[in-house]
Amino acid sequence: AVIRCGWGLERNRNGGSAVAAVLALPAVAGKFGVRGGGYTLSNSGAYDLAPEKLLDAPEPATRLVNMNRVGQTLLEAEPPVRLLFVYNCNPLATLPRQDLVRRGLEREDLFTIVFDQVLTDTARYADLLLPAPTFLEQHDLARGYGAMLLHPVLPVIPPLGQARSNFEVFTELGRRLGLSRPGDLEDPVEYRRALLGGGNGEVRFPAAGFAPIQFVDVFPKTPDRRAHLVPPALDAEAPGGLYSFRPDPAGSAYPLALLSPATHRTVSSSLGQLRSEVVPLAIHPRDAEARGIEDGVQVRVFNDFGEVRCPARHDANLRPGTAVLPKGMWSHQSANGWTANVLAPDSLTDLGAGACFNDARVEVDVAWASCP
Repeated sequence: AVIRCGWGLERNRNGGSAVAAVLALPAVAGKFGVRGGGYTLSNSGAYDLAPEKLLDAPEPATRLVNMNRVGQTLLEAEPPVRLLFVYNCNPLATLPRQDLVRRGLEREDLFTIVFDQVLTDTARYADLLLPAPTFLEQHDLARGYGAMLLHPVLPVIPPLGQARSNFEVFTELGRRLGLSRPGDLEDPVEYRRALLGGGNGEVRFPAAGFAPIQFVDVFPKTPDRRAHLVPPALDAEAPGGLYSFRPDPAGSAYPLALLSPATHRTVSSSLGQLRSEVVPLAIHPRDAEARGIEDGVQVRVFNDFGEVRCPARHDANLRPGTAVLPKGMWSHQSANGWTANVLAPDSLTDLGAGACFNDARVEVDVAWASCP
């Protein structure tokens, strides 16, 4: 038996401990070292593609900012952040505390550059827009999301218009800012070959005969190569210790747990520009009846951070006490320009300082009598 762990369960205040508990199951059940058994989550780390291994330079003395606190950082950091360069990201649509992120982007003294393929919600606040190519127009390496695969990506057409790849833009920025050094690789194909360890750039598994099977030819990265159920480092990092439980800080003021799962229409916020309709809030009929919310009526989903206005849709498949607004929504997909991210706290998980999207607690009431 193999346990495959996804990404949703760690997006709350107890998420790290929850993943550690799941990871312990195959260990205590004796399922490691058995072909087809054990545990799997993301396997992108099967290939060591850390670009810093190609550099012989000290760590820069710049600040490191947790992405979940970008809104707070833009508004409160000292010294203030004066320049924001956004690439491979649509932070206004994907980060928690959307209200803080928007207020930060509205600062007159913040110069924002957005490097993207489409006019995202974030791009509307840019002082400078740079066109980016699609994956069909550039060289790249793509690691498997779940499978232990590594794919070379080859362009099938040249970049359209003035679009330039990440590699080209950052290489040119380094040159113009005086950060380039003799010997720096400036060709994406040469860089890919160097990242893969030289040769002709062919993609091969790290070692001949690599299966991989846990505890046969893959082992935990611990000194004794054993699975530690309570690793001292993690136990010390988690508030109260590993597997401890932190209670819901929202209490009973907002009784509904707001979940924001993925949909088949978007990849996070990517492709959101193609979805024009207002996205409804899914709510269990029992919760809707208790609030006088008929199917299709316009509602207000709110907490202390903000509110989203949208139609309600009854869904008996939900667990009572939960409501659903999908992740990746754009501002045009609600009636008032806010999405589920305005309701998500910017608190951090017990391990890894991750996002707590699933700690959003809300109340719902009728906004007006009928949908527009």
